[in-house]
Amino acid sequence: MRWASLTLTVPVILWSAGPFFMNAWRGFCAHRVGMDAPVALGIAIAFAASAWATVSGRGEVYFDSITMFVFLLLGARYLEAMARAKAAESQQRLVRHTPAVADRLVPGADPAVTERIAAVRLAPGDLVQVAPGGIIPADGTVTAGSSAADESLLTGEARPAVKRAGDAVIGGSVNLASPLTVQVKRVGPETVLAGIVRLMDRAQASKPRIAQVADRVAQWFVAVLVAVALGTALAWYWIDPSRALWVTVAVLVVSCPCALSLATPAVLAAATGTLHRLGILITRGHALETLGRTTHVVFDKTGTLTEGRPALIGVIPLHGQSRDECLALAAALERGSEHPVARALLSAAADLAPLAASEISNQPGQGIEALVNCRRVRIGSPAFASGIARRPLPEELKFTADEVTVVALADEQGYIALFTLGDVLRAGARWLVRELEARGKIVCLLSGDRRSTVAHLARELGIGTAVGEAGPEAKLAFVRGLQARGAVVAMVGDGINDAPVLAQAQVSIAMGGGTDVAHASADMVLLADDLGRLSAAFDVARDAMRIIRQNLAWAAAYNAVAIPLAVAGWITPLIAGVGMAASSLAVVMNALRLQAAGTRHGSRSAPRETGRQLLTVR
Repeated sequence: MRWASLTLTVPVILWSAGPFFMNAWRGFCAHRVGMDAPVALGIAIAFAASAWATVSGRGEVYFDSITMFVFLLLGARYLEAMARAKAAESQQRLVRHTPAVADRLVPGADPAVTERIAAVRLAPGDLVQVAPGGIIPADGTVTAGSSAADESLLTGEARPAVKRAGDAVIGGSVNLASPLTVQVKRVGPETVLAGIVRLMDRAQASKPRIAQVADRVAQWFVAVLVAVALGTALAWYWIDPSRALWVTVAVLVVSCPCALSLATPAVLAAATGTLHRLGILITRGHALETLGRTTHVVFDKTGTLTEGRPALIGVIPLHGQSRDECLALAAALERGSEHPVARALLSAAADLAPLAASEISNQPGQGIEALVNCRRVRIGSPAFASGIARRPLPEELKFTADEVTVVALADEQGYIALFTLGDVLRAGARWLVRELEARGKIVCLLSGDRRSTVAHLARELGIGTAVGEAGPEAKLAFVRGLQARGAVVAMVGDGINDAPVLAQAQVSIAMGGGTDVAHASADMVLLADDLGRLSAAFDVARDAMRIIRQNLAWAAAYNAVAIPLAVAGWITPLIAGVGMAASSLAVVMNALRLQAAGTRHGSRSAPRETGRQLLTVR
């Protein structure tokens, strides 16, 4: 039976336990002792002693214990790998989500004919047809059709995004309703999807300080463990030579630092996957640890707390025409313009019957003049409109706020209407400020806009500290001043002029619609438009740091109890294997609690607003 047990155990040693020996050998060649070293030593010593006992016919054999121990180790590592895969599922789904083929419209074919080609062969300028339920193969612009796209995998936003001609689409998103014709703009590594994957890879390649410390402690721990095992062997050889081998094996196995090594990376993997499902992308490893310690949150204004584009606030008719008639007339003049004010007026008049304009003349920096229904009409600055009205400026201008942009519409009979425009407050901004202050964070507003505009926005949001007319150097000095007083600063911005201050802050967050420069400087990227999701990021970071501390405390307590018991000879090698596997699993399962916590935090995002919140901002 001993020879039969030896025959059955040899494949276990040569094949099943192979990863432990290979990893231990790689560590030895790299002049470091990894966490597989004590496992490999324990298995090798136990097998060699049992094999010698079988050949010589003297002593005990523990082939069954060796086999069961390897089984428990592999079972625990399988469960760990499954847990890690579940935590990294969001990134794996992204990598798999680019379609293999695309239906490209054949150039010059009439009627339009499609050909199915590999998606990697697409080039900028190609036109592709995307059927309902199909995946958009590359970043581009809709040229024909109207539909809705599911971008949740990329941005975390659950609501489908309406797509019409002229709208941008993201490669990897799903076309939900109707066929779309898309002109390809970016392919391969230049797409949004590829950029997100690169940022996630960068985050995983770097480790936060707490993880680096845990790794160094684990390496020293293994070296000390080997020395303790050697001392235990010598002591037990003097006390009871028959038990020396198995007590030594138990010491090597029971104190394997698997739990210590897994305590931090398991939590970081779970937290990273949880935040990505919420639409928040971590691009550097230290972001979570630092975000959990943040004391001050500094916001840029334009493009961060606001959407950075003007929207129509009000219409003041002056010539007896209705609001809709004034809007339709303004839209007729602005129809061919790409100016932000023109886009705001055209958006407000989207549901109105269009009017035709002719003899259009654009005066840069002033406005537009055209002929509409045999009327010569101007739209633009009040001074420009007065040139055709030949009348003093309207008295109503005195009652418009200093922070708004005023556009006048006039013809040869006089002024027709005044339009007031302002920036759009980003959804969830008010709620986020309240939530951050409830968590004890100090919220600051830092902007290059006029002081009166910044002060107005601060009052709207309830922000106590606001600085206006701040250039890049002034922003940098403001953050450095906070840091000099001991503050841990999180900076949220989006523009090129935010790149220096994003790099200066301990942790920086860029808006998903911001520039590539801001993304390169930032530690986190908010992919979704819902600013309120940043509240979930602070909660997940806080929970992650708490769970890491719990895991490290558990690993330390386990080893503090298990090692003395093993040295005293009260733990067998098999029980040691069970304890080590259970310790590692406890750490991993504790880390996976972050996924449930992320779902809970995500459900507490900013409430949907019943109407668009508009700020009077120039």
